[in-house]
Amino acid sequence: MLAGSDFVNLRNRFKKDAELLMQGVSAGDRNEKSQEEKDAKPLSRINRHSVFWIVSSVGLTYYFDFLRVLMENEDIKSWWFNLGVILLGICLSLATFSIVYLEWFKGIKDYDQEYPAIAPITTAAFIAASCSLNIALWPVWSFLTPILLFTQFMGGVMLISMLG
Repeated sequence: MLAGSDFVNLRNRFKKDAELLMQGVSAGDRNEKSQEEKDAKPLSRINRHSVFWIVSSVGLTYYFDFLRVLMENEDIKSWWFNLGVILLGICLSLATFSIVYLEWFKGIKDYDQEYPAIAPITTAAFIAASCSLNIALWPVWSFLTPILLFTQFMGGVMLISMLG
């Protein structure tokens, strides 16, 4: 067993470590980080990752004749498809409201603190829309439906991130 003085030494060592952690980074480290931040150049909007998803999305749209199938195929479950489109419209409307109106026009950078319900509602609408669209399009593409829709989503997100 450890003697009483060993416990005291151990406790003092943990106390010192805790104090160092509570103090955070020393002043010398802050200067080094700020110099590194000054030297670092901003990331480019166009990168391999973004290009991959955009090209994949365009390729799958062409290969699966995505838009024509959406307009003309009789196997699509129209009730689920319409629900998915409405929910996706709600999601995109809330995102546009947050980014364009609140951030650009009103200048609110922390709009999630001013309007805390926007993020959960947008997330719920998107999850429900993706489920509805998967159900609606399953008779057309079967097990490829989630892969196809995810690729379309990622291509759209990467395209928007490159534009904005």
